[in-house]
Amino acid sequence: MMQPTAGQTAEDFWDDLYRGASRQTRGLQSAMLERFAIDRTPGRALDLGCAKGDDAIWLAQQGWDVVATDIAQAALDIAASNAAERGVTDRISFERHDLAISFPEGRYDLISAMFLQTPLDFPKRQVFAQAYGQLASGGMLLIVTHGSAAPWSWNKADHPYPTPEEDLAALGYAASDNQVAFLDAVRRTAHGPNGQTAQVLDNVIVLVKA
Repeated sequence: MMQPTAGQTAEDFWDDLYRGASRQTRGLQSAMLERFAIDRTPGRALDLGCAKGDDAIWLAQQGWDVVATDIAQAALDIAASNAAERGVTDRISFERHDLAISFPEGRYDLISAMFLQTPLDFPKRQVFAQAYGQLASGGMLLIVTHGSAAPWSWNKADHPYPTPEEDLAALGYAASDNQVAFLDAVRRTAHGPNGQTAQVLDNVIVLVKA
């Protein structure tokens, strides 16, 4: 992953990244989001780190009312533009949050955090404890992190990645806990910026609130 410059804040780092990015996307939802959300009754969803908005847009198209949040206003601007082009702005509310400082209010039936990873200090355990606490009864928290890297990744080939169990432990859970509905490393075909493809692993954690 790109590294921040000395003294650069998290907001500035991510804003700079998205200001330099194309507004275009592949227009596809995350595979794990579709896998775990497709059969759930639409309700209120929260997309943590919405980036360019593909997942929030897909959820809205499925009938969910979505709060989409990101630390970068530049990302939110792109996501809002993409949502307008696809006619779902009435179902998505875009909010800027540095999750280390503030968190969207309310109860949610689904909270999705797809690759919510950063080279800066980030209180991951605190953030996901907050997310789990704001699930409605029966609500699902879906967390997907990188378990390996594609050849074109910012990370070097020998960059260490945690196992799903290590990711889960970092959040303060064990695989035997009742909240843990799914835990595994799932293989995915990644698509590179110049049309490349590669097989990568994603660590997938699903927590369901009783």
